[in-house]
Formats: sequence, C-alpha cells, structure tokens
Amino acid sequence: MKYSKLIIILCFIKSSEGTCLQSGFEPNLADLNVYGILTAIEGSDAFQDLMNNTKIQPWFARMKNLVEPHRIDTSIMTILECTGCTLIAYGIPFSMFVFTIAHHPFRIIIAMTSAFFWLIPMLLSSLLWFTVVPLRNQLAFAVPFAVLFQEIFRYLFYLVIKKAEFSLQTVQMQELTAKGMTFDRFAVAYAAGYGFGFISGTFSIVNVLSDMTGPGTIGIFGHSQDFFIATAFLTLAIILLNTFWNIIFFTSLDKGGIHRYLGPALVVITHMLFSCLTLLNRTTKPTYSIPIINGYVILCGMIAYALFLRGFNIRQRLSRQ
Repeated sequence: MKYSKLIIILCFIKSSEGTCLQSGFEPNLADLNVYGILTAIEGSDAFQDLMNNTKIQPWFARMKNLVEPHRIDTSIMTILECTGCTLIAYGIPFSMFVFTIAHHPFRIIIAMTSAFFWLIPMLLSSLLWFTVVPLRNQLAFAVPFAVLFQEIFRYLFYLVIKKAEFSLQTVQMQELTAKGMTFDRFAVAYAAGYGFGFISGTFSIVNVLSDMTGPGTIGIFGHSQDFFIATAFLTLAIILLNTFWNIIFFTSLDKGGIHRYLGPALVVITHMLFSCLTLLNRTTKPTYSIPIINGYVILCGMIAYALFLRGFNIRQRLSRQ
C-alpha cells in the first residue's frame, strides 16, 4: 500500500507543478522516473484512476510520444544471450553429429537407444530422491546415486551392444556396408557416449534456456550474473565428457588386461568427481570457475586416454607427414 501511495503522491506532484511538456521542451530525470513508474502500472485500476482524476494525462501522452520512439527492446538482449549460450552448449556437439553420426544410420540408432538408457537411471534416481523424504532437500545425497545409476546402465548398455554384435555376425555384412551400417566397435562406443551426453546436457540446460529468454534474467533469484554462461560451459563439458567416458568404458572392456578394470574405474571416479564439484555452484557465493576448469582438465585427460586406447600415436602421425 505504501508503494501505491508513493506513486500517487509522485504523480500528483508532477500534475500540480504544471509541468505538462510543451513543444520544444525535453523531459528531465524526474519526468523519466515518474514516467517509468506509470508505465509499470499501466492498465491497472490505479493507473486509470490517475488518468481520470488528475491533470497528468496530457503530460503522460506527451512523454509517451517523446520516449517510446527511443525505447530499446530489452527482449532482444535476452534472446541474444539465450542464442549465445545455446551455441556454446550445443555448437560443438551439433558439429560432431553432422560430420560423424548423421550419415550413418546405425550410429543414429545407437545414439537414440543410449539416450533412452540414460533416462532409466534418471528415473531410478528420481524415485530414490522422492522416497527418502528427510534428505529430499539435500542435493549432495542424490548426486552420488545418480552417478552410480548412470554408470551401471552404461555397463548394461555395453552388454546389450555385445549381444547385438553377436547377432550382427549372422546377417549379410555386404548389405549393411552398402547402407553405411558397418559394425565398428569404436564408432558404436562413440555414438553411444554421444547419446548419453546429449540427453544429459539437454536435461541440465533446457529449463535454464527457457528462463534465459527474459525478461530481466541477469541471474535467477538474485544469483550471479555468470550463472547462464557457466551453465552453458558445464553443459558442453558434460556432453563431451560422456562421449569420451563411454569410449573409454567400452574400449577398455573390449581390450582386456589391466585396462579392463582401469578404464571403467577411471570413468566412475572422474564422473563422481565432476558431478560433486558442481555442487559448489549451489553455495551462497558460487564458484563456477572450479567445476568448469576441473571439468575441462578432466576432459583433456579423458581425450588423451581414449586416443591411447584407440592406438593413436602422435609420433607416427607426425613422421608420416
């Protein structure tokens, strides 16, 4: 009520001063302040009462003619921010899909199937979170179980792929090759990881992108203004990490030896580490730099290990050139 009275008093002062703008006069700061207050309540009953019962209507009409042609559409700014963060999060993954998956029907099927498998552990994690009522507000309780469920279903998907590989040996491989559906273990691991990562990244940022379109979303609920761009970089990291985690997981199990245990263990540990580091973003003073920097350091390590498992030798590549 006191704010409504303040608005009425301000408007009454403007009307009583007789400051209805005449031709050739420019509005001062007080004019702009009162005009901003009035436009905020335009269409309300209080606004109609002011227009009908005070002398401010000519002044308001004159101000509207002066100000509105120069008003900046702030929605454009939020749309640009949303577009930029979307490109950060999905620019590289989209390029990966276009150049490495889109032309191979079998890889598309693998990616879609793995995305479905990712939804199952999320459902189980949600059920666990919903069941344990006392810890429902503790995100630190849900994160480790979500990671463990994801890794369990990553292994189950590997077993499904092994069954599919055995079945594919009985079909005509020439026909599959002609259709671009050759069975390549490394490519299958890559496509499955891409599906895992893409759906995981989508779930982490889609609501944020929706809020990002405005109006006035520098930070949600008073959060840091870096919230959106940090979320975009973390989404990109989780998509790429899941891709290479899956390559390491599948290739290590196929390779045997020490890698059969080292690879999956490394995937689970780094996945748990990265996920727990993101909990720092929920503190009163979020430290986005810590999970982002550590996430991309982990990503570089996973890329190097995946190339090692693939048999990539940089010295041989350089010597060939």
